[in-house]
Amino acid sequence: KKGDDNMIKTISKITLYVHDQEEAERFWVEKLDFKVKMKQPMGENHYWLEVCPKDAQTSFVLYDKDMMKQQNPDTNLGHPSILLSSPDVMFTFQMLTDRGVKVDPVVDMPYGKMFTFYDQDGNAYLLREDK
Repeated sequence: KKGDDNMIKTISKITLYVHDQEEAERFWVEKLDFKVKMKQPMGENHYWLEVCPKDAQTSFVLYDKDMMKQQNPDTNLGHPSILLSSPDVMFTFQMLTDRGVKVDPVVDMPYGKMFTFYDQDGNAYLLREDK
């Protein structure tokens, strides 16, 4: 098909609207071993802040909710449904539990194990095992 080479190739960034960027940064870096991919000032007390797993192409932009409300009051600040993967769900479950992250019990489905964990704002993320 003509034009296929110019179509979307990857997911670049997913914006998570957070109440406190510093608290969100600590959560993702300290609890989930993400790295800060970019942190640049945007005004006095806000940053363009991206975090991601070590070798990931896709990053989360941790964007201040109040700042977005001022910039664009019509923006849906609700939390998107995000599914993350791990080669070892039980290991990750134990690590997050040990680090004080709120988690739901692991569910063993015919297609693999999974569980939900919650960030510093109480948003839910599904973590699924990729074998």
